[in-house]
Amino acid sequence: MSDLFDPLFPEEKLHDHFRLIRADPVYAEVIPVIQSWATGLLERKGERHKFIKEFQSTFNSSMWELYLNRALIDFGCSVDFSKSAPDFFVKGPGNYQFNVEAVVSDQPPTTKQQNTFSEQEFKKRGALKLIGKIRDKLGLYRGTNGKKHSYSSLSHVRGRPFVIAIAPFDSKMSLFQNNELINMVLFGMAPPVLEGPDQGKQGSIASLLKASGAPVEMGVFTNDSFKEISAIFFSTVGTFGKAVVESQIERLVKSTRYRVTNKNQIDSGSRLWQLGTHRFQLGTLNYLMTMRRDGGGQIGGADTRIQHSLFHHETHLDGLQVYFNPYAEIPFDPNFSWPAEVALNYYDVETGEHIQAHPDGALVSRQVFDLTPSALRFLLETNKFIQ
Repeated sequence: MSDLFDPLFPEEKLHDHFRLIRADPVYAEVIPVIQSWATGLLERKGERHKFIKEFQSTFNSSMWELYLNRALIDFGCSVDFSKSAPDFFVKGPGNYQFNVEAVVSDQPPTTKQQNTFSEQEFKKRGALKLIGKIRDKLGLYRGTNGKKHSYSSLSHVRGRPFVIAIAPFDSKMSLFQNNELINMVLFGMAPPVLEGPDQGKQGSIASLLKASGAPVEMGVFTNDSFKEISAIFFSTVGTFGKAVVESQIERLVKSTRYRVTNKNQIDSGSRLWQLGTHRFQLGTLNYLMTMRRDGGGQIGGADTRIQHSLFHHETHLDGLQVYFNPYAEIPFDPNFSWPAEVALNYYDVETGEHIQAHPDGALVSRQVFDLTPSALRFLLETNKFIQ
């Protein structure tokens, strides 16, 4: 019986990432990590062969399902794979049951990356792709687009929370988007002001225009238009890079983590909590940039680290965010016991405020680079450690 890494296609039909894993002996350590994520997932009747084919030929959507499968186990949950749809029928502690449908905002295989980069267009395109994929999965739940058997008609779905798990893979820059675009899609939040007296403030955005000129609604969790969705799982780091860092092979890792603490818990004269942006070299191949701003009784901001993978540590759940729909017909259980690394996001319908229950140190983004002098120089220059 074939496993994930026994090729089912001729070389030219295999996805670039799959070919790289098999061709480069350095990646031998990554293979058992990815296979361990598949526990139970390949046992679904009639689905094993199909899943392996997709993993080898399109890669990204299967990697996301593999990541989620392991994440659900780390939640303390089990998956009933006797159900063919949605992707995961989950049984949590206390026999709490919910369904998860996975999707990625992927790019077609023939898509070519643009030579010029516009941050504004990147964000607009990324947000439109996210909302488009979420809407597609909502259609499967509702039974629109000619689907005969809607998810909502299934006995194991009715009366239980419906969660969509989405990750962005639509461009090489997707991993750099952090949570700005999903905040725009779900809560209608414009990207924060990065400089000047209004630094950190965020406006609202009601819609974006498609290429055709048609408006697409943003902030779909600020009203009941997507009430069938109980919550969204989101991550930009549940990727092949997660398997790379879990395997502990030698790489350069750039990561950004959310930081927040009460002022009365900061040691007097602490250099790591001084306001503004500051850069430190902590050792060989170990750099830290701190960004801090005054939040009244707290100091908040972020840490960006550029380090050898030896210094970088993250759990499987680091970087996973959950967004709750306040208008959900079937709300997700507010008493569900989330692991400490998971960042929770709520929307206050009275104040219109995004409430971030993010732990100090929550992973926001992470990218992995080859351990080469040119990659190190690129990272240090773009983050202004060297001019």
